[in-house]
Amino acid sequence: MTFNPDGAQVLVAGLGLTGHAAVNALTPLGARVTTVADDAEADRLMPKADPAAGVDGIAEATALLDGADFVVTSPGIPPSSPLLSQAVLRGIPVYSEVELAWLLRGVNGKKPAEWLAVTGTNGKTTTVGMLESILNTAGEHARAVGNVGPSLVEAVLDPSLDVLAVELSSFQLHFTHSMSAQASAILNIAPDHLDWHGGLDNYAADKGKIYHNVQVAGIYNVADPLTEKLIAEAEVVDGARAVGFTLGIPQRGMVGVVDDVLVDRAFHLPWGTAHREKHADGLATYADLAHLGSAPVPAPHVVANALAAAALARAHGAPLEAIAAGLRAFQPGAHRIETIAEVEGVTYVDDSKATNAHAAAASLQAFPAGTVVWIAGGLAKGATFDDLVKHNKAALRGVVVIGVDQTEITGALSRHANDIRVICIDPSETEVMQRAVAAARQLALPGDTVLLAPAGASMDQFRSYAHRGEAFAEAVKQL
Repeated sequence: MTFNPDGAQVLVAGLGLTGHAAVNALTPLGARVTTVADDAEADRLMPKADPAAGVDGIAEATALLDGADFVVTSPGIPPSSPLLSQAVLRGIPVYSEVELAWLLRGVNGKKPAEWLAVTGTNGKTTTVGMLESILNTAGEHARAVGNVGPSLVEAVLDPSLDVLAVELSSFQLHFTHSMSAQASAILNIAPDHLDWHGGLDNYAADKGKIYHNVQVAGIYNVADPLTEKLIAEAEVVDGARAVGFTLGIPQRGMVGVVDDVLVDRAFHLPWGTAHREKHADGLATYADLAHLGSAPVPAPHVVANALAAAALARAHGAPLEAIAAGLRAFQPGAHRIETIAEVEGVTYVDDSKATNAHAAAASLQAFPAGTVVWIAGGLAKGATFDDLVKHNKAALRGVVVIGVDQTEITGALSRHANDIRVICIDPSETEVMQRAVAAARQLALPGDTVLLAPAGASMDQFRSYAHRGEAFAEAVKQL
């Protein structure tokens, strides 16, 4: 059934990238759009600490919903907000940008682009970037979109695109119901955004929606049993396969690593081919990933992301020769294990994008034991750091703690790494990052790495993770 918004009364909640794209797409199609955007209205959408205020907020939200046929919501508005909870209670459909984009596929009369979708706690942006590079190398007109790049709604209305590498956050997936990607991948699941979702189970369930109605393959992480559980439980199109990726030797139906070669034992030969189970195709080598790090062997998470991207591309039908060439052509975004400079024999690395414990762990594991002076701290988003410190303390020479609330990090360090020297930067100080870099310089020895991998969000002291990374780079350059 074709989606037709002509004459529909639509409430668009939030006027960031998602909201503007929804208004620009729906208005020409005849929808009557009302927006909720200014600060006062945004405050009403958020949960209220005062129960009496909450009643007022719900009443106002109910009035906004009168006559609405559906709501399009920004990913920043939690489902517990008065507006969205009242919409659900009243049976009014709530669409994420992803849901709206899926419904708008083909509305311009053109053949819709295929979707290859990626989610996970960490590695999403790198993986869709790798995938975009592989697909374009293969001669497709592909674009990385969704939680990165241009709006997904804009992308589905672009008739020039053949395939979309779609990065999806758990926020975007929460109100997504009908998407049926050609192939989907969950890279990993670790505690994150628990305050928004209300717990790890809800967070994981929203991530798992990416597998719903997948057509060809659901890609999962062999080292993360929860991702395999989610694909096993998903309702998929008949014939769709579960394909694991592993940093070890892959079993049949997986992609993995043999020596320094990324290999394919899932898409290498058609089903039913004689001796299929005894063969594998080489996808790429570690040399094809050498530009993505400073170590001779690429970091484990870089290899994992490359395997997931390759599996998605192969599920789409990309030729074998495009995998290695596409990975070689890929250039990562800023603030992702980006070497800034070497000063007095110490290397300074910006991984400000490591906004949670899982990402920071992957970053720390990329360096030799006892060589990292770690700059950490920021908004915890409901997470704790005991496992992060306990399992990665061997990498540390010292730690510099930033952030307004430092107790979660310092507490974990005192419990599990009390022999490591720690310097805390007073949150009231100006030029926080300059002071942090100067403190790290005191702790580091030649051959060491000063690593900004904060394990927390940036908004306590910076505008964004990018602003935090830029401040780090500027402080390093002043050395």
